[in-house]
Amino acid sequence: MPRQRNNDVERSRQRVAQEAARIIVDHGIRDYRLAKQKAADRLGIVGRGALPGNAEIEAAVAEHLKLFGRESHADHLRLMRVAALSAMELLASFTPRLVGPVLVGTADENSAVNLHVFADSPEAVAMELACMGINYRPYERRLKSRRNQLETFAGFEFHHSNSAIQATVFPVDGIRQAPMSPIDGKPMKRVGSDFVQQLLEHI
Repeated sequence: MPRQRNNDVERSRQRVAQEAARIIVDHGIRDYRLAKQKAADRLGIVGRGALPGNAEIEAAVAEHLKLFGRESHADHLRLMRVAALSAMELLASFTPRLVGPVLVGTADENSAVNLHVFADSPEAVAMELACMGINYRPYERRLKSRRNQLETFAGFEFHHSNSAIQATVFPVDGIRQAPMSPIDGKPMKRVGSDFVQQLLEHI
């Protein structure tokens, strides 16, 4: 009997993850927790054990894009990675690193290119963008550090190569310690332009 119950719970988790993935892709919702709640409500599934973790939802998003996006998803991902590489060249003096959906392959038409850049102050990045004649919108992002504390970082969003680019600014020594991923609680994966170039060669 317990095995049957475990199987039922596992099926429920898969159904919620798949529905959450559909909501994320179709409606551009970036908040996995909100997508999970909406999916559970739609399916009439209750109980914490029946709800998937963020890593399960991310895997379901990747699977959904692979199944329903096929060539169009691969083409879009390639364009976003080209835009990421170009933006990284623009911001080369700030040692940019690519993170997030464009890196892991779960980016869709509602995604932005997420970069981490490193500077003595956010103003230095803003001045560089202004000198290049790039219009930008400032934002703030709260991220969890390894000390399990939420810290607020300044960032700048701008458009480049037909993509939204979000460059979040960290202290120069912040390159050694990535913030924790909201997906799996581990340090965020960050890669440089050489790695992005390799990704483009293997899409």
